[in-house]
Amino acid sequence: MNLKKKIYYWSPFLVRIATPRAVVNSAYAMQKFNKSNDCSIINFFGEFNIFKNELIKKNLKTINFFNSNILKFLPKHGKIQSRLSFILIFILSFFPLKKIISKQKPDFLIIHLITSLPLFLLLIFSFETKFILRISGLPKMGFFRKLFWSICLKKVFMVTCPSKTTLNYINDLNIVDSKKIKLLYDPIIHVSEITINKKKENKLKLNLNNYYFAAGRLTRQKNFLFLCRAFKEVLSKNPGLKLIIAGEGEDKNKILSFIKKHNLENNIFLTGYIDNIFYYMSRSKGFIISSLWEDPGFVLVESAFCRVPLISSDCETGPKELIQDKTNGILFKSNDIQDFSTQFNEFIKQEKTINKLLLSNLKMSKKFTLFNHYLTFESYLC
Repeated sequence: MNLKKKIYYWSPFLVRIATPRAVVNSAYAMQKFNKSNDCSIINFFGEFNIFKNELIKKNLKTINFFNSNILKFLPKHGKIQSRLSFILIFILSFFPLKKIISKQKPDFLIIHLITSLPLFLLLIFSFETKFILRISGLPKMGFFRKLFWSICLKKVFMVTCPSKTTLNYINDLNIVDSKKIKLLYDPIIHVSEITINKKKENKLKLNLNNYYFAAGRLTRQKNFLFLCRAFKEVLSKNPGLKLIIAGEGEDKNKILSFIKKHNLENNIFLTGYIDNIFYYMSRSKGFIISSLWEDPGFVLVESAFCRVPLISSDCETGPKELIQDKTNGILFKSNDIQDFSTQFNEFIKQEKTINKLLLSNLKMSKKFTLFNHYLTFESYLC
């Protein structure tokens, strides 16, 4: 028998990243597959307004702190600017968040981003609500952060990690009881939506064949400037290759300048943000991940589901758990142009062989479906 649970999600964000999508998918999955669950997303400053129509369609509620969308007034890019925005969020939402937890008494509060605020509340107040902290990547642990977490996590109900690498890392830190740490794959694959979107052409018109595809925020983490430099190296032996990069971010002008400086306008195409990447992803010759870190990487899993060959940096977290080198994709040394060129040229030679093994990609991606996320998470909560 399914028990009725009130589940709230806390995940304020400044720019489009994968985590808010995971929040929406998780809330939808938990409510769709167990009708007795009541899920709500805390919409602090209007950041989830971009999902408004989708949330209405999926019957997901939001708890709004402010009537107006103040997101457009907050600085988003740059380390100092974003830190100032996080401090402002902390100050403005301190008492409203405490009030919501105290008065509405959700059974669970799932914490994704800007984790310090709910953890600080948990440290100084007592709540009936059980706090669940999601940790991704390999967060740097200075003395004070480690001390803060080790104290707070004693009161946390559960810590979830989206990859085995992160789970082992957190376990080795000895900052939380190992029995509280759980592996929970992100709900990335919404089978019916992706199947439809693969066929739905985007408004963007690019008459290209035989292209490679990359997508994500144009930031240091995604390392697209490196990708352009590395692809330029590959072009010296394969001048007819094309690369499409979809996304927006602070590195955009640097990337455009590099493309123009080296006369690569006919080989590398920067499209900006694309609402539906699946049309171009599913028709590409390969999906490239150049990131310095991922955990595990939404687009990597989505590409695997679309049965597209994967070419990825062997960064610390994420890809190496999903890609078997030379089997269902290629791994190259992170941030190494020469190794990228070598592995990419090898990929081109073995392309037909790799294409025969893409069913393993499809099988691997299925553990990231919404239904699998629900089954795992529900078992933890019960």
